[in-house]
Amino acid sequence: MTYVLLIAGFAALIKGADYFVDGASGIAKFLKIPSILIGLTIVAFGTSSPEAAVSISAALKGNNGIALGNVLGSNIFNISVIIGITALIFPLDVHKQTMRKEIPLTLLAGVALLILSADGFLKEGQSLLLDRADGLILLLFFIVFVYYIIEAALNSKDSQENYLPENDHETPKLGLNILYTLGGLLAILIGGNWVVNSSIEIATSFGISQTIIGLTIVAVGTSLPELITSVTAARKKNTDIAIGNIVGSNIFNIFFILGASALISPIAIDSHLMLELFLNIAMTIVLLIFSRSQNKIVRWEGIAFILLYILYMAYLLL
Repeated sequence: MTYVLLIAGFAALIKGADYFVDGASGIAKFLKIPSILIGLTIVAFGTSSPEAAVSISAALKGNNGIALGNVLGSNIFNISVIIGITALIFPLDVHKQTMRKEIPLTLLAGVALLILSADGFLKEGQSLLLDRADGLILLLFFIVFVYYIIEAALNSKDSQENYLPENDHETPKLGLNILYTLGGLLAILIGGNWVVNSSIEIATSFGISQTIIGLTIVAVGTSLPELITSVTAARKKNTDIAIGNIVGSNIFNIFFILGASALISPIAIDSHLMLELFLNIAMTIVLLIFSRSQNKIVRWEGIAFILLYILYMAYLLL
């Protein structure tokens, strides 16, 4: 039954993401909202819901390895594998605003997480910890981020031209687009839940540690909505949604999910996760460099990202 739920979860993710991207794209078109902002908000927050559910639930149960490992593993997977695969399908154009503001914000999130995690260790030689005060700081960062994207949406000079291209067929009404978006999101959440629970059950039966489960099985499982959504968006040449989805998800994962998790229950950080804290920052820097080189992520850069993740997985296995 576990394997049946795993396969059913994948099916729900794929079909749900297809409807979700169509609905979000239709809403952006109807409201004349730039698609990059739809990617950064509705799509990014929606596809990060499985990470939120898993990490907050893990925090409530005191499973710190899963709570933090899920977020770090998801962020690393998002940049390396998801952007890598989507760039292979169709080169990703990177909006100037994304290069100048959103990706640097993602980098800020990673650096803030590292500093807040290590502040007690640096000052008093204590163990690595995200306490409730750190969680509150991360949530305040999240509020600033939400305010920023709302301001960007209201003041965007591209609001009349940078929305998704018209299809040959008549555009569905707003109500139908909202139905597609909500229905797709529901399927994504249900599918993600089935995949993650099934994966954890299978992995646990083989005696894999909690931290490794969080970094790999759970991280990949909860990132499947981002993967399917970004691949679907890239296949439909909606590259703003594809890149905005990843950048917005990574910011959401750190500022909101870890902030809420630490506020609920302080997260003791395994020293072995220091590599992931630095790797999360390093991957974001590479993304910024690649984006600035040609204002897009091209296929060879996508291959480089995938190879980096393969090397990381090889290290974990060894």
